[in-house]
Amino acid sequence: MVNNCTVPAISQLEETIKSSARAAGFDLCGIAPVTRSQELQYFPEWLAAGYGGEMKYLESRNDSGELKRSSLENAAPWAKSVVVCAINYNSEYPYSTESRDKSRGWISRYAWSKQDYHDAVLVRLRALESQIKDASGKAGIRSWSYVDTGPIVERVLAKYAGIGWQGKNTCIINQETGSWLFLGVILTSLELRPDIPAPDRCGSCTRCLDACPTNAFIAPYKLDATRCISYLTIEKRGKIPEELREGMGNHLFGCDICQDVCPWNREAPASRVAEFQPRSELVNPALEWLAEMSQEEFRATFKDSPIKRGKYAGLRRNAAVAMGNSGERKFIPRLENMSQDENAGVAEHARWALTKLK
Repeated sequence: MVNNCTVPAISQLEETIKSSARAAGFDLCGIAPVTRSQELQYFPEWLAAGYGGEMKYLESRNDSGELKRSSLENAAPWAKSVVVCAINYNSEYPYSTESRDKSRGWISRYAWSKQDYHDAVLVRLRALESQIKDASGKAGIRSWSYVDTGPIVERVLAKYAGIGWQGKNTCIINQETGSWLFLGVILTSLELRPDIPAPDRCGSCTRCLDACPTNAFIAPYKLDATRCISYLTIEKRGKIPEELREGMGNHLFGCDICQDVCPWNREAPASRVAEFQPRSELVNPALEWLAEMSQEEFRATFKDSPIKRGKYAGLRRNAAVAMGNSGERKFIPRLENMSQDENAGVAEHARWALTKLK
């Protein structure tokens, strides 16, 4: 039985949370329930099939041996609700599909910013978390904030919080904002009234699936991460499978293709958030600049960037592949030097690129 006396107070709290989220700089905010969603029931099967590749952190388990990401109850049994926030990071620069200069590489849109999005979003999220506790007027409220670092699948929670639907490319898409969204979640022991899940508006469109050059999609809404360019350029260590290298094109860090071709991003607004404004040198950067970069320059250039996650050797390895795919013979001298690199991975990929150019 619902205690009608408590409903107005809870409703007011939810409105306070959403207005506080807007004040903190978030574009969208919703509340998700703690339920066993069908999307997460597929997760153990997905892992067992090897689609997670080398991302072993996805396999984290609780004390009972249950996969944390297969259910929020496994990761945080104390949580009763989830506040999901989203902030737009799009810019006015052209998309990767509009890039024509073969001597330049591509860095994913989200990594152009002047500050690592983890830090920029988490600051706002923790401020909101503190306001929620104060607004609840209750003692002993437990909560936790995450920006891509928790044992949870944020995009599934975003769907059930009404932020957007999960597209066929597995990204969250909002009807007004598009899919260029950073997500942040706050797990809380407060029982809040959940929002209505966003309806799927992909329809019969398959542009994202058709555009993937490495055929990373098993089926609509299902991704084989081991074939995804983002995985290959960021998560994959060592040798990239040769059959996937050509499909990587000029990508150095991440991939935007499946979002670039999405009709819902045609009129996606540009972000005005100061921390997310692009560093122009990272938009379609010269391949030789990155290939010749010293380790000290790498540390200085990407000190506050998510690109440092790809590692120095990883970025140069990717640059070698991009030069091989460019068709530009002017890269041959640089690749010949790289083929003797002290890092075996860089050297091997440079030799592959030389073979392709010659």
